[in-house]
Amino acid sequence: MLAFVPSFVCFFLFCVGVVRDRRRVGNAVLLGLSVVFAVIALFLHLASEKAQLGHDLAVALLTLAALGVVTLAWFLIANGITMVRREGRSPGNLLSLGAGVALVALLALLITALVLHTHALLVVAATAVALSGYVAFLFLCFLFYGALYGRLRIRRRADYVVVLGSGLIGGTTVPPLLAGRLDRARKEHARLSRRGRRPVLLTSGGQGPDEKLPESHAMADYLVAQGFPPDLIEREDRSTTTEENLTFSKALMEKANPDYRCVIVTNNYHVFRAAVTARRTGVRGHVVGAPTASYFWPSAMIREFVALLVAYRRTNAAIFLLVLLSGLFIWWLGWPSTGAAALSGE
Repeated sequence: MLAFVPSFVCFFLFCVGVVRDRRRVGNAVLLGLSVVFAVIALFLHLASEKAQLGHDLAVALLTLAALGVVTLAWFLIANGITMVRREGRSPGNLLSLGAGVALVALLALLITALVLHTHALLVVAATAVALSGYVAFLFLCFLFYGALYGRLRIRRRADYVVVLGSGLIGGTTVPPLLAGRLDRARKEHARLSRRGRRPVLLTSGGQGPDEKLPESHAMADYLVAQGFPPDLIEREDRSTTTEENLTFSKALMEKANPDYRCVIVTNNYHVFRAAVTARRTGVRGHVVGAPTASYFWPSAMIREFVALLVAYRRTNAAIFLLVLLSGLFIWWLGWPSTGAAALSGE
């Protein structure tokens, strides 16, 4: 049971973190670590009790992992082609295709290193696998905890329902993606109103260079056309990013009610990053998500994950550098012997 202690400790810290503030990225990492440590402890237990069973399970898991990587690469490439066909060739739409090609390249590098069996190539492959493993671990933490966060119920009162904007079609028309957010906001507003309150619905979005009016105004017009009371709508029309959406909306809410609480509405792929950003900007509220088209979801999730990596770039850069330096050190340790062997003709 001693081997399971790290898993229990991480899970306990995860529970404490969720109670304190469920919007922390650290919660996702702690949950992932608790699972990883539990799996390691289980294998150690099986290896000590039944060595053959532990060996067979390890082989089975490695085989499943290899098949999973191949399947994932195929899926990402296929999804990337669909995204390009339906949404165009913008950098964001190429993310799933790029991720799939990167997985194929990683597999090719690993197979080549095992076949040629040269020290330098093995070190390069091992370093690439270590970096990929770190990114994959973080992505799985983000994916599963984000899904868990999106299913946690919001029980507190709310004085505002904040809807985060996105681009407009033709510079004036609310697209289906944004319409889904607004429809979810109406449902959330109705749920809160049944509790005896009439929260203000705050549309948040400024005017882009190719738009004829601020997104928040088009969003408000859409709501009014759907029968929502105009007197319960407020507009925040200066923001151009998620951080600005929340920062400028916070200023409006604090000015009207310093003790405000809010519910923030976006699409389901954007929920966790919006929640993290809300915490970082000091907004008192949780985030709920509207459905997203299935073909759009993979690229959108990768984009959100990359944005979180950038938000915590110092920590991630330090870990990346540590892995790279470790690879260089291992290569350096083996270089004299391989170099001497090459010079001697062996």
